[in-house]
Order: sequence, then C-alpha cells, then structure tokens
Amino acid sequence: MLIVFGLNKFLQFMPMGEMSEAAGNYFGALMSTKTMALVAVVEILAGLSLLLNKYGALMMVILMSISINAVMFHAFLAPEGIPLALVLIVLNVVMLFGYKDKYKDLLNG
Repeated sequence: MLIVFGLNKFLQFMPMGEMSEAAGNYFGALMSTKTMALVAVVEILAGLSLLLNKYGALMMVILMSISINAVMFHAFLAPEGIPLALVLIVLNVVMLFGYKDKYKDLLNG
C-alpha cells in the first residue's frame, strides 16, 4: 500500500477524484511546495523498509506524522477518503506496537 501510493504521487497512475475548493487549495499548496514529493519518498522508503525488514521502527515513527496528517485532511477537508486514511493509521499503530522493544531506550528518558 505504501509503495503503491508513494509511486502514484510521482507517476499518477490512479485517477484523483474531485475535491472541494478547500481541499484543492490545501493539496495545491502541498504540491507547489514539493511537500507531496517528500511524502511520496517517505511512503516508498517506509514500504521498502518493511519489505526488507530494515529500519522499520524508524520509518514507522516518521510515517506516523504522515498518517495523522492524512486522517486530519480527510476528516476536515475530504471525508470521502477517511476509510483508507484510518486503515493507514491503524496499521501504523499496529506496527509501532510490533516494534515497541526498539523504542524502550528512547522512552525511558
């Protein structure tokens, strides 16, 4: 899922549906500042890290910011896409719990 959606941001092989004006403005701002390219790279790297079982714990922490942003975007600007965003964040949380042993030193403070 991560690799496909990350590659889609570059190759645009899946059509994008109609957006409200507010959602279009927000998405346009992300595109014009190249933020979506960064999101795409992070999604692709996170997908690859999970497939290769390398740096998965790190990528899940980084991906959480993208997951939260996706849920908030769809909750407030484009509600028709909320199911997929919720699947992304639930899977991200499950993976974070799967890597919880890797975070012990970080959270012991």
